Amino acid sequence: MGFQQGLSGLNATSKSLEVIGNNIANANTYGAKVARAEFGDMYASALSGAGTSNIGIGVNLNAVAQQFTQGNISTTGNSMDLAINGAGFFQLSDGAGPPQYTRNGQFKVDRDGYIVNNDKLKLMGYPADGSGAIQPGLAQPLKLPTAGIDPSATSDVTMEFNLDSRAGVTWPGAGATPQIDFTNPKTYNNATSLTVYDVKGQPVAMTYYFQKTATDQWNVYATANGTPVNGTAAAPEPITSTPIDFQPDGSGPITAVGALPISIAGPITTSSGAEIVTPLDFTLSLAGATQYGTTFGVTDLKQDGYAPGQLTSVTVEEDGIITARYSNGQSKPAGQLELATFRNPQGLQALGGNTWANTHASGDPVVGVPSQGSMGVLQAGALEESNIDLTGELVSMITAQRIYQANAQTIKTEDQVMQTLVNLR
Repeated sequence: MGFQQGLSGLNATSKSLEVIGNNIANANTYGAKVARAEFGDMYASALSGAGTSNIGIGVNLNAVAQQFTQGNISTTGNSMDLAINGAGFFQLSDGAGPPQYTRNGQFKVDRDGYIVNNDKLKLMGYPADGSGAIQPGLAQPLKLPTAGIDPSATSDVTMEFNLDSRAGVTWPGAGATPQIDFTNPKTYNNATSLTVYDVKGQPVAMTYYFQKTATDQWNVYATANGTPVNGTAAAPEPITSTPIDFQPDGSGPITAVGALPISIAGPITTSSGAEIVTPLDFTLSLAGATQYGTTFGVTDLKQDGYAPGQLTSVTVEEDGIITARYSNGQSKPAGQLELATFRNPQGLQALGGNTWANTHASGDPVVGVPSQGSMGVLQAGALEESNIDLTGELVSMITAQRIYQANAQTIKTEDQVMQTLVNLR
Protein backbone atom coordinates (compact mmCIF):
# COMPACT_ATOMS: atom_id res chain seq x y z
CA MET A 1 0.00 0.00 0.00
CA GLY A 2 1.25 3.49 -0.89
CA PHE A 3 0.27 6.97 0.05
CA GLN A 4 -0.73 7.78 -3.55
CA GLN A 5 -4.04 5.96 -3.51
CA GLY A 6 -5.25 7.49 -0.27
CA LEU A 7 -4.06 10.97 -1.26
CA SER A 8 -5.85 10.83 -4.62
CA GLY A 9 -8.96 9.59 -2.83
CA LEU A 10 -8.84 12.54 -0.45
CA ASN A 11 -8.44 14.98 -3.34
CA ALA A 12 -11.25 13.38 -5.36
CA THR A 13 -13.63 13.24 -2.42
CA SER A 14 -12.84 16.85 -1.59
CA LYS A 15 -13.81 17.81 -5.16
CA SER A 16 -16.98 15.75 -4.82
CA LEU A 17 -17.89 17.62 -1.64
CA GLU A 18 -17.30 20.92 -3.44
CA VAL A 19 -19.68 19.87 -6.23
CA ILE A 20 -22.28 18.75 -3.71
CA GLY A 21 -21.90 22.00 -1.77
CA ASN A 22 -22.37 24.04 -4.94
CA ASN A 23 -25.50 22.06 -5.79
CA ILE A 24 -26.95 22.66 -2.34
CA ALA A 25 -26.11 26.37 -2.55
CA ASN A 26 -28.05 26.65 -5.84
CA ALA A 27 -31.02 24.49 -4.85
CA ASN A 28 -33.22 27.60 -4.92
CA THR A 29 -31.65 29.21 -8.00
CA TYR A 30 -34.07 29.41 -10.93
CA GLY A 31 -32.74 27.77 -14.07
CA ALA A 32 -29.76 26.17 -12.28
CA LYS A 33 -28.76 22.64 -13.29
CA VAL A 34 -27.38 19.98 -10.98
CA ALA A 35 -23.69 19.11 -11.43
CA ARG A 36 -22.19 15.65 -11.00
CA ALA A 37 -18.56 14.81 -10.27
CA GLU A 38 -17.42 11.96 -12.54
CA PHE A 39 -14.32 9.97 -11.58
CA GLY A 40 -12.02 7.47 -13.25
CA ASP A 41 -9.45 5.06 -11.85
CA MET A 42 -5.71 5.43 -12.63
CA TYR A 43 -3.10 2.76 -13.47
CA ALA A 44 0.62 3.06 -14.05
CA SER A 45 1.82 2.02 -17.49
CA ALA A 46 4.06 -1.06 -17.63
CA LEU A 47 7.35 -0.86 -19.55
CA SER A 48 6.89 -4.25 -21.17
CA GLY A 49 3.22 -3.93 -21.96
CA ALA A 50 -0.03 -4.38 -20.10
CA GLY A 51 -0.04 -6.72 -17.14
CA THR A 52 -2.84 -8.77 -15.68
CA SER A 53 -2.20 -7.93 -12.07
CA ASN A 54 -1.68 -4.19 -12.15
CA ILE A 55 -2.62 -2.36 -9.00
CA GLY A 56 -4.32 0.98 -9.40
CA ILE A 57 -2.58 4.12 -8.21
CA GLY A 58 -5.72 6.01 -7.24
CA VAL A 59 -8.61 7.98 -8.65
CA ASN A 60 -8.85 11.01 -10.87
CA LEU A 61 -11.62 13.61 -11.44
CA ASN A 62 -12.56 13.19 -15.09
CA ALA A 63 -15.27 15.80 -15.36
CA VAL A 64 -17.87 17.87 -13.57
CA ALA A 65 -20.92 17.37 -15.79
CA GLN A 66 -24.12 19.37 -15.48
CA GLN A 67 -27.37 17.49 -16.02
CA PHE A 68 -29.74 19.40 -18.29
CA THR A 69 -32.98 17.76 -17.26
CA GLN A 70 -36.26 19.62 -16.94
CA GLY A 71 -36.89 21.40 -13.67
CA ASN A 72 -40.28 21.94 -12.10
CA ILE A 73 -42.21 24.98 -13.36
CA SER A 74 -43.72 27.27 -10.74
CA THR A 75 -46.10 30.14 -11.47
CA THR A 76 -45.23 33.65 -10.35
CA GLY A 77 -47.92 35.90 -11.81
CA ASN A 78 -45.27 38.23 -13.28
CA SER A 79 -45.85 38.47 -17.03
CA MET A 80 -42.14 39.03 -17.69
CA ASP A 81 -41.15 35.75 -16.00
CA LEU A 82 -40.68 33.07 -18.65
CA ALA A 83 -40.17 29.31 -18.36
CA ILE A 84 -39.16 26.88 -21.10
CA ASN A 85 -41.05 23.61 -20.98
CA GLY A 86 -38.82 21.37 -23.07
CA ALA A 87 -35.56 21.88 -24.90
CA GLY A 88 -33.92 25.21 -25.59
CA PHE A 89 -32.07 28.14 -24.06
CA PHE A 90 -32.83 31.84 -24.01
CA GLN A 91 -30.23 33.84 -25.92
CA LEU A 92 -28.69 36.87 -24.24
CA SER A 93 -26.38 39.56 -25.55
CA ASP A 94 -24.18 42.16 -23.87
CA GLY A 95 -23.80 44.04 -27.16
CA ALA A 96 -20.12 43.18 -27.54
CA GLY A 97 -19.27 39.51 -27.09
CA PRO A 98 -20.90 36.35 -28.46
CA PRO A 99 -24.37 35.32 -27.25
CA GLN A 100 -24.82 33.70 -23.86
CA TYR A 101 -27.43 31.10 -23.05
CA THR A 102 -29.64 30.60 -20.02
CA ARG A 103 -32.66 28.72 -18.70
CA ASN A 104 -33.39 31.41 -16.12
CA GLY A 105 -36.36 33.43 -17.34
CA GLN A 106 -36.33 36.24 -14.77
CA PHE A 107 -36.59 39.17 -17.18
CA LYS A 108 -37.37 42.84 -16.76
CA VAL A 109 -37.72 45.91 -18.96
CA ASP A 110 -34.97 48.52 -18.67
CA ARG A 111 -35.34 52.27 -19.10
CA ASP A 112 -34.76 52.01 -22.86
CA GLY A 113 -37.45 49.37 -23.38
CA TYR A 114 -35.11 46.38 -23.78
CA ILE A 115 -35.92 43.05 -22.10
CA VAL A 116 -32.98 42.25 -19.81
CA ASN A 117 -32.00 39.87 -17.02
CA ASN A 118 -30.53 40.85 -13.65
CA ASP A 119 -27.06 41.22 -15.20
CA LYS A 120 -28.42 43.64 -17.83
CA LEU A 121 -27.94 41.12 -20.63
CA LYS A 122 -30.54 41.69 -23.38
CA LEU A 123 -32.93 38.98 -24.52
CA MET A 124 -32.64 38.25 -28.25
CA GLY A 125 -35.25 37.51 -30.87
CA TYR A 126 -36.94 38.82 -34.01
CA PRO A 127 -38.36 42.36 -34.20
CA ALA A 128 -41.75 43.30 -35.65
CA ASP A 129 -42.49 46.09 -38.11
CA GLY A 130 -45.03 48.85 -37.60
CA SER A 131 -47.92 46.65 -38.71
CA GLY A 132 -46.98 43.85 -36.32
CA ALA A 133 -45.42 41.50 -38.89
CA ILE A 134 -42.52 39.47 -37.45
CA GLN A 135 -39.22 40.01 -39.29
CA PRO A 136 -37.31 36.70 -39.01
CA GLY A 137 -33.60 36.67 -39.65
CA LEU A 138 -30.58 37.40 -37.49
CA ALA A 139 -31.64 37.61 -33.85
CA GLN A 140 -31.18 40.96 -32.18
CA PRO A 141 -32.00 42.46 -28.75
CA LEU A 142 -35.76 42.76 -28.32
CA LYS A 143 -37.12 46.21 -27.58
CA LEU A 144 -40.69 46.81 -26.51
CA PRO A 145 -42.63 49.66 -28.11
CA THR A 146 -43.11 52.82 -26.08
CA ALA A 147 -45.31 54.79 -28.47
CA GLY A 148 -49.06 54.33 -28.79
CA ILE A 149 -50.88 52.86 -31.74
CA ASP A 150 -52.11 55.11 -34.56
CA PRO A 151 -55.83 55.35 -35.29
CA SER A 152 -57.45 53.63 -38.24
CA ALA A 153 -60.47 54.97 -40.09
CA THR A 154 -63.47 52.69 -40.50
CA SER A 155 -63.73 51.19 -43.98
CA ASP A 156 -66.17 48.29 -43.48
CA VAL A 157 -69.21 47.79 -41.27
CA THR A 158 -71.02 44.45 -41.07
CA MET A 159 -74.47 43.99 -39.57
CA GLU A 160 -76.25 40.70 -38.95
CA PHE A 161 -79.77 40.98 -37.54
CA ASN A 162 -83.36 39.77 -37.76
CA LEU A 163 -86.33 42.00 -38.51
CA ASP A 164 -89.64 40.82 -37.12
CA SER A 165 -91.87 39.81 -40.04
CA ARG A 166 -94.92 40.21 -37.77
CA ALA A 167 -94.22 43.91 -37.20
CA GLY A 168 -96.67 46.48 -38.52
CA VAL A 169 -95.98 49.02 -41.23
CA THR A 170 -94.61 52.30 -39.82
CA TRP A 171 -93.97 54.12 -43.09
CA PRO A 172 -96.30 57.14 -43.18
CA GLY A 173 -96.73 57.02 -46.96
CA ALA A 174 -95.24 58.64 -50.03
CA GLY A 175 -96.79 62.06 -49.47
CA ALA A 176 -95.91 62.42 -45.81
CA THR A 177 -93.23 64.87 -44.67
CA PRO A 178 -90.96 63.86 -43.12
CA GLN A 179 -90.82 60.20 -44.02
CA ILE A 180 -89.34 59.42 -40.60
CA ASP A 181 -88.99 61.30 -37.33
CA PHE A 182 -86.00 59.97 -35.34
CA THR A 183 -87.47 61.41 -32.15
CA ASN A 184 -90.77 59.55 -32.68
CA PRO A 185 -90.48 55.75 -32.27
CA LYS A 186 -93.86 55.34 -33.97
CA THR A 187 -92.30 56.27 -37.32
CA TYR A 188 -89.87 53.35 -37.33
CA ASN A 189 -89.78 49.81 -35.96
CA ASN A 190 -86.29 49.26 -34.60
CA ALA A 191 -82.91 50.95 -34.22
CA THR A 192 -79.34 49.98 -33.33
CA SER A 193 -76.10 51.93 -32.90
CA LEU A 194 -72.41 51.45 -33.64
CA THR A 195 -69.42 53.76 -33.24
CA VAL A 196 -67.16 54.30 -36.26
CA TYR A 197 -63.94 56.31 -36.47
CA ASP A 198 -62.52 58.92 -38.83
CA VAL A 199 -58.88 59.18 -39.93
CA LYS A 200 -57.99 60.99 -36.70
CA GLY A 201 -59.57 58.29 -34.58
CA GLN A 202 -62.45 60.55 -33.55
CA PRO A 203 -65.60 58.55 -32.76
CA VAL A 204 -68.77 59.00 -34.76
CA ALA A 205 -71.96 57.48 -33.35
CA MET A 206 -73.84 55.82 -36.17
CA THR A 207 -77.48 54.90 -35.53
CA TYR A 208 -79.42 52.76 -37.98
CA TYR A 209 -83.23 52.88 -38.14
CA PHE A 210 -85.39 50.17 -39.70
CA GLN A 211 -88.79 51.18 -41.04
CA LYS A 212 -91.26 48.69 -42.49
CA THR A 213 -92.91 50.03 -45.66
CA ALA A 214 -94.87 46.97 -46.79
CA THR A 215 -94.90 43.21 -46.52
CA ASP A 216 -91.29 41.99 -46.81
CA GLN A 217 -90.06 45.55 -47.52
CA TRP A 218 -87.97 47.78 -45.25
CA ASN A 219 -86.31 51.18 -45.40
CA VAL A 220 -82.98 51.71 -43.62
CA TYR A 221 -81.98 55.17 -42.40
CA ALA A 222 -78.74 56.26 -40.75
CA THR A 223 -77.62 59.20 -38.68
CA ALA A 224 -74.10 60.30 -37.73
CA ASN A 225 -74.08 61.95 -34.29
CA GLY A 226 -77.78 62.67 -34.85
CA THR A 227 -77.31 64.17 -38.34
CA PRO A 228 -79.00 62.24 -41.20
CA VAL A 229 -76.48 60.62 -43.56
CA ASN A 230 -78.83 61.08 -46.55
CA GLY A 231 -81.14 64.00 -46.94
CA THR A 232 -81.56 66.82 -44.47
CA ALA A 233 -82.60 67.09 -40.86
CA ALA A 234 -86.06 68.14 -42.03
CA ALA A 235 -86.32 65.45 -44.72
CA PRO A 236 -84.13 62.41 -44.02
CA GLU A 237 -83.76 59.86 -46.79
CA PRO A 238 -83.01 56.08 -46.67
CA ILE A 239 -79.46 54.91 -47.35
CA THR A 240 -80.82 52.74 -50.20
CA SER A 241 -82.58 54.14 -53.26
CA THR A 242 -85.39 51.59 -52.90
CA PRO A 243 -86.67 49.57 -49.93
CA ILE A 244 -84.90 46.30 -49.16
CA ASP A 245 -87.02 43.36 -50.36
CA PHE A 246 -86.76 40.10 -48.41
CA GLN A 247 -87.27 36.58 -49.69
CA PRO A 248 -90.76 35.17 -49.14
CA ASP A 249 -89.28 32.76 -46.58
CA GLY A 250 -87.43 35.59 -44.81
CA SER A 251 -83.99 34.01 -45.33
CA GLY A 252 -82.40 37.20 -46.64
CA PRO A 253 -82.67 40.16 -49.04
CA ILE A 254 -83.60 39.44 -52.66
CA THR A 255 -81.20 42.08 -53.97
CA ALA A 256 -77.59 41.91 -52.77
CA VAL A 257 -76.86 44.49 -50.06
CA GLY A 258 -73.32 43.41 -49.24
CA ALA A 259 -71.50 46.69 -49.89
CA LEU A 260 -73.70 49.73 -49.47
CA PRO A 261 -71.60 52.93 -49.74
CA ILE A 262 -71.95 55.30 -46.79
CA SER A 263 -70.46 58.77 -47.14
CA ILE A 264 -70.39 61.39 -44.37
CA ALA A 265 -69.29 64.62 -45.98
CA GLY A 266 -69.16 66.66 -42.79
CA PRO A 267 -68.53 68.82 -41.04
CA ILE A 268 -70.28 67.30 -38.03
CA THR A 269 -69.39 67.36 -34.37
CA THR A 270 -68.53 64.47 -32.09
CA SER A 271 -70.08 63.89 -28.70
CA SER A 272 -67.20 65.85 -27.13
CA GLY A 273 -67.69 68.81 -29.49
CA ALA A 274 -64.76 68.02 -31.84
CA GLU A 275 -65.45 68.68 -35.49
CA ILE A 276 -65.13 65.97 -38.14
CA VAL A 277 -63.61 67.89 -41.02
CA THR A 278 -62.51 65.14 -43.38
CA PRO A 279 -65.10 62.99 -45.18
CA LEU A 280 -65.75 59.54 -43.72
CA ASP A 281 -66.52 56.87 -46.29
CA PHE A 282 -67.17 53.20 -45.59
CA THR A 283 -69.24 50.30 -46.87
CA LEU A 284 -72.13 48.75 -44.98
CA SER A 285 -72.95 45.06 -45.44
CA LEU A 286 -76.49 43.91 -44.65
CA ALA A 287 -76.10 40.53 -46.34
CA GLY A 288 -76.65 38.71 -43.05
CA ALA A 289 -80.09 40.26 -42.46
CA THR A 290 -83.15 38.00 -42.11
CA GLN A 291 -86.86 38.53 -41.66
CA TYR A 292 -88.35 35.78 -39.56
CA GLY A 293 -91.33 35.69 -37.28
CA THR A 294 -89.43 36.47 -34.11
CA THR A 295 -88.42 39.58 -32.26
CA PHE A 296 -85.83 42.03 -33.59
CA GLY A 297 -82.30 41.16 -32.56
CA VAL A 298 -78.78 42.04 -33.64
CA THR A 299 -76.51 38.98 -33.67
CA ASP A 300 -73.38 40.56 -35.15
CA LEU A 301 -72.32 44.17 -35.44
CA LYS A 302 -68.70 45.05 -36.15
CA GLN A 303 -66.47 47.61 -37.83
CA ASP A 304 -62.74 47.68 -38.58
CA GLY A 305 -61.74 51.15 -37.34
CA TYR A 306 -60.35 52.19 -33.98
CA ALA A 307 -59.22 55.21 -32.00
CA PRO A 308 -55.58 55.88 -31.04
CA GLY A 309 -54.39 53.99 -27.97
CA GLN A 310 -51.55 53.82 -25.48
CA LEU A 311 -49.58 50.72 -24.50
CA THR A 312 -51.15 49.10 -21.43
CA SER A 313 -49.58 45.63 -21.14
CA VAL A 314 -47.31 43.09 -22.79
CA THR A 315 -47.84 39.32 -22.87
CA VAL A 316 -45.71 36.48 -24.22
CA GLU A 317 -47.41 33.58 -26.02
CA GLU A 318 -46.38 29.91 -26.09
CA ASP A 319 -44.72 30.39 -29.48
CA GLY A 320 -42.60 33.27 -28.16
CA ILE A 321 -44.57 36.08 -29.80
CA ILE A 322 -44.59 39.21 -27.64
CA THR A 323 -48.03 40.82 -27.91
CA ALA A 324 -48.49 44.50 -27.09
CA ARG A 325 -51.98 45.45 -25.89
CA TYR A 326 -53.32 48.99 -26.12
CA SER A 327 -55.96 51.04 -24.33
CA ASN A 328 -58.26 51.05 -27.39
CA GLY A 329 -58.60 47.25 -27.28
CA GLN A 330 -56.17 46.62 -30.12
CA SER A 331 -53.16 44.34 -29.93
CA LYS A 332 -50.30 43.50 -32.26
CA PRO A 333 -47.03 41.53 -32.12
CA ALA A 334 -44.00 43.47 -30.93
CA GLY A 335 -41.44 40.72 -31.57
CA GLN A 336 -40.75 37.02 -31.13
CA LEU A 337 -38.22 35.23 -28.94
CA GLU A 338 -35.62 32.95 -30.50
CA LEU A 339 -34.37 29.87 -28.64
CA ALA A 340 -31.22 27.81 -29.18
CA THR A 341 -30.48 24.12 -28.66
CA PHE A 342 -27.20 22.18 -28.72
CA ARG A 343 -26.25 18.69 -29.76
CA ASN A 344 -24.26 18.28 -26.54
CA PRO A 345 -25.51 20.64 -23.80
CA GLN A 346 -23.01 19.15 -21.33
CA GLY A 347 -20.26 20.64 -23.48
CA LEU A 348 -21.41 24.17 -22.63
CA GLN A 349 -19.09 26.30 -20.54
CA ALA A 350 -20.63 27.70 -17.35
CA LEU A 351 -20.04 31.45 -17.05
CA GLY A 352 -21.87 32.14 -13.80
CA GLY A 353 -25.02 34.19 -13.42
CA ASN A 354 -27.03 31.22 -14.74
CA THR A 355 -25.49 31.58 -18.21
CA TRP A 356 -23.45 29.31 -20.48
CA ALA A 357 -21.30 29.80 -23.56
CA ASN A 358 -21.04 27.38 -26.46
CA THR A 359 -17.78 25.54 -27.04
CA HIS A 360 -16.36 23.16 -29.60
CA ALA A 361 -17.62 20.28 -27.47
CA SER A 362 -21.19 21.59 -27.34
CA GLY A 363 -21.37 22.31 -31.06
CA ASP A 364 -22.88 25.31 -32.75
CA PRO A 365 -26.35 26.43 -31.61
CA VAL A 366 -29.42 25.37 -33.57
CA VAL A 367 -31.86 28.26 -33.39
CA GLY A 368 -35.61 28.41 -33.82
CA VAL A 369 -38.80 29.77 -32.31
CA PRO A 370 -40.56 28.13 -29.36
CA SER A 371 -42.98 25.21 -29.98
CA GLN A 372 -41.50 24.47 -33.42
CA GLY A 373 -39.34 21.45 -34.19
CA SER A 374 -37.41 20.29 -31.15
CA MET A 375 -37.89 23.58 -29.29
CA GLY A 376 -39.87 23.67 -26.07
CA VAL A 377 -42.87 25.89 -25.46
CA LEU A 378 -42.88 29.03 -23.36
CA GLN A 379 -44.99 29.63 -20.30
CA ALA A 380 -45.36 33.25 -19.26
CA GLY A 381 -45.80 34.17 -15.62
CA ALA A 382 -43.74 31.15 -14.53
CA LEU A 383 -40.14 30.15 -13.83
CA GLU A 384 -38.22 26.89 -14.10
CA GLU A 385 -36.89 25.77 -10.75
CA SER A 386 -33.50 24.11 -10.40
CA ASN A 387 -33.44 20.36 -10.98
CA ILE A 388 -31.38 19.81 -7.81
CA ASP A 389 -32.75 17.15 -5.46
CA LEU A 390 -31.83 18.53 -2.05
CA THR A 391 -32.54 15.25 -0.25
CA GLY A 392 -30.32 13.33 -2.65
CA GLU A 393 -27.53 15.87 -2.27
CA LEU A 394 -27.60 15.58 1.52
CA VAL A 395 -27.35 11.78 1.29
CA SER A 396 -24.48 12.11 -1.21
CA MET A 397 -22.72 14.46 1.20
CA ILE A 398 -22.92 11.89 4.00
CA THR A 399 -21.54 9.23 1.66
CA ALA A 400 -18.70 11.50 0.51
CA GLN A 401 -17.83 12.28 4.12
CA ARG A 402 -17.48 8.58 4.95
CA ILE A 403 -15.38 7.97 1.84
CA TYR A 404 -13.11 10.84 2.86
CA GLN A 405 -12.71 9.31 6.32
CA ALA A 406 -11.93 5.92 4.76
CA ASN A 407 -9.24 7.40 2.51
CA ALA A 408 -7.73 9.18 5.48
CA GLN A 409 -7.67 5.82 7.30
CA THR A 410 -5.64 4.23 4.47
CA ILE A 411 -3.01 6.96 4.85
CA LYS A 412 -2.99 6.43 8.61
CA THR A 413 -2.52 2.68 8.15
CA GLU A 414 0.33 3.23 5.68
CA ASP A 415 1.98 5.52 8.21
CA GLN A 416 1.76 2.81 10.87
CA VAL A 417 3.30 0.25 8.49
CA MET A 418 6.17 2.60 7.72
CA GLN A 419 6.70 3.19 11.41
CA THR A 420 6.95 -0.57 11.99
CA LEU A 421 9.65 -0.84 9.28
CA VAL A 422 11.62 2.03 10.80
CA ASN A 423 11.56 0.34 14.21
CA LEU A 424 13.09 -2.94 12.88
CA ARG A 425 16.60 -3.59 14.31
